[in-house]
Amino acid sequence: MVRTPSATNDDWTGLFDGQRTAGLRAYGGDDFPADHWRIGGGRLSAIPGPGVDLVTNETFADFELEFLWAVASGGNGGVIYRVIESDQPSWASGPEYQILDDAAHADGVDPVTSAGAVYDLLAPGAGKRLASVGEDNIGRIVVRDGSVEHWLNGDLIVAYEWAGPDVRAKIAASKFRDLPDFMAAETGHVVLQHHGEEVSFGSIRIRPL
Repeated sequence: MVRTPSATNDDWTGLFDGQRTAGLRAYGGDDFPADHWRIGGGRLSAIPGPGVDLVTNETFADFELEFLWAVASGGNGGVIYRVIESDQPSWASGPEYQILDDAAHADGVDPVTSAGAVYDLLAPGAGKRLASVGEDNIGRIVVRDGSVEHWLNGDLIVAYEWAGPDVRAKIAASKFRDLPDFMAAETGHVVLQHHGEEVSFGSIRIRPL
């Protein structure tokens, strides 16, 4: 079944419309990295191999992001937000909406690193519904007034407070604890992570809130 995001509104900005990207470039670069990402068949796809992330030209504080995503068998990727672009990798500053084939990737065993999780920090709730490998899921991230939501196929699966004591305690006990920029910025870029494996996106759009 083909899944599509909700109806369009004038305040949305398209980042990928199935044929072309707008406002996306290589993380740490100026141009679209055509050797690492391909556009074809209505998809924006990571080419397996050495990864180069895609980053928005613009930065966002409060926003709503909708995206269609699919994975090949064993696929792994992510959408990272409020990223500080620097000589450090994108995950060193922003939390990640995990994109994963839960059934065939080792990260799928642990809920906190499974699809839809705030990677390595917060697990999605019970009853998460994933499309079959190769089929589209609807991802949605909402950041507003200090609250963050991860949605998957119409269901709210993770909700947390950006500066809340719970998530800050989890950061302090995680591999991110020694990264001074991690979740330090309240405005930042959105990144499509290239993890070296095949993932693809359909339509992607964003609007400030």
